[in-house]
Amino acid sequence: MVQALIPLQTPLAPPLKWAGGKRWLAPVIRERFWLKHSKRRLVEPFVGGMGVTLSLMPEHALLNDINPHLINFYLHLRRGLQVKGVKFENSREIYQANRERFNLLILDNQADSAEAALLFYYLNRTGYNGLCRFNRRGFFNVPFGKYKTITYMSDFRQYREVFENWEFCTGDFARLQISSKDFVYADPPYDVEFTQYSSDDFTWADQVRLARWLAQLDVPVVISNQATSRILDLYTSLGFDVEVIEAPRRISCNGDRSPAQEMIAYRGV
Repeated sequence: MVQALIPLQTPLAPPLKWAGGKRWLAPVIRERFWLKHSKRRLVEPFVGGMGVTLSLMPEHALLNDINPHLINFYLHLRRGLQVKGVKFENSREIYQANRERFNLLILDNQADSAEAALLFYYLNRTGYNGLCRFNRRGFFNVPFGKYKTITYMSDFRQYREVFENWEFCTGDFARLQISSKDFVYADPPYDVEFTQYSSDDFTWADQVRLARWLAQLDVPVVISNQATSRILDLYTSLGFDVEVIEAPRRISCNGDRSPAQEMIAYRGV
């Protein structure tokens, strides 16, 4: 009888809402791919809401995202972010004031401050459908969410110890230094019309560039994306094993919660 592996740490719930988050996929990744590679460093080029990382709970991780405000929030969690100086209230008036203050910090080159991290958390929890969207000028422009009730965290200390051995960075995925002892899980923006997750779009050319970059890595690699025909063709043509599974729609901008088709591509696992 094979004894089940016990995780060293209990998984934590992600602190943010995240459109397209893959927490639902984490058990599949864990059982099929991660258990035999759990001593490796987990690398996520698109960490997003961290649903997969906080489910796998690796000892070491390199977590990147093109969105600097997201990474700033995680960096301040690692430093011991405290809830003070920002009002957390489910109010349109407070939301608009906090959004204006957040954008002012961006304008004044203070987007890396603890205040900006707290405001980012508040806007994420209170804004419409948990969206993270910036205009071409780099300002957050998600409208008020109109939730009946919202539970805000008042203590982030549980994340500080977990994040201690995790490295955070922001920038293009191709700049990451991958070592022979890494395991890469990539969950890029979906191959859909809306890609303005940061002030820059993630285009089809970027999808192709990512797939080719992943294909040349000599480490275990797992990728998820929406199973569009061209995405399936792209990863199949590069020699990945490709599967299609049914995925729940956790957050949808048009209210459609019907299942979507999700691709899992992998090699070297």
